[in-house]
Amino acid sequence: MVAVDEQLRVGLVGAGPWARSVHAPGLADHPGTRLAAVWARRPEAAAELALPHGAAVAETPEELLSSVDAVAFAVPPAIQADIAIEAARRGKHVILEKPVASTVDEAERLARTVDEAGVASLVMLTRRFAPETEEHLAHLRETGGWTGGNVRWLNGALLEGPYSRSPWRHERGPLDDIGPHAIDLLDAALGRITDVIAAHRSDTGLWHLVFGHEGGATSSVSLSMALPLNPGVSEVSVYGEHGYRVLADRGTDAQQCYTNLLDDFVALVDSGARAHRCDVHRGLHLQRVIDQARRKAEAAR
Repeated sequence: MVAVDEQLRVGLVGAGPWARSVHAPGLADHPGTRLAAVWARRPEAAAELALPHGAAVAETPEELLSSVDAVAFAVPPAIQADIAIEAARRGKHVILEKPVASTVDEAERLARTVDEAGVASLVMLTRRFAPETEEHLAHLRETGGWTGGNVRWLNGALLEGPYSRSPWRHERGPLDDIGPHAIDLLDAALGRITDVIAAHRSDTGLWHLVFGHEGGATSSVSLSMALPLNPGVSEVSVYGEHGYRVLADRGTDAQQCYTNLLDDFVALVDSGARAHRCDVHRGLHLQRVIDQARRKAEAAR
């Protein structure tokens, strides 16, 4: 656990299910952070989330930014980008949700502003903060010789449950919601994705993608959030000269992953370091891959 002399005052933008279950309790319980303020488009939701944690309710994003050292986001990408850019411009460190923006242009502006301001940034790529994931990825990099991989990330999150009434998820679909996780893990396991070889979206919202990686490996992805699977399927595998490997999952939950993220975030702020495997530039890379995949699929229709 990271020890710091003074807790970071963190403002939370958003008060939906993910903010309630992960962000707010994580920020309130971590020894290096304090949940200082909450802003949401619905003031009553912000108050309901803030009060049990002793946080203030901000009437506007500007009011929130004026009272914190850092900002965590749990809102749709189109809302996140503008506020995050302004936060970075004001010298506030940022914890970003994926995707980091709704367009590549927005993501580029965000990354540029973070760099110019010299603030710390992390993207909540949940499984990258599970110890078993990083251990497995380190082993894959050390071993080498992996020529292919695939992801099956299939669930019914848009059919029922806390995210089934999320307008942006219905509009953008699994490519933008679960896609960043899948793309990030394949990219980390097999080398940087340099090409979207093929992309197809069915009328039912099922995505199939084929990627080319730096070094010559190829991979495939199947994504859906509209299949009646309970539990859902989330499997990442690679194969090559050393056989077939499935990325380990020892059950580290989202709350613990977020605590691990906050450990890294506090350490970045405290040390003055800014580079991280899941910083805003990682988010920008994923945004570019998502954009290329969407354009490839639209061109094929």
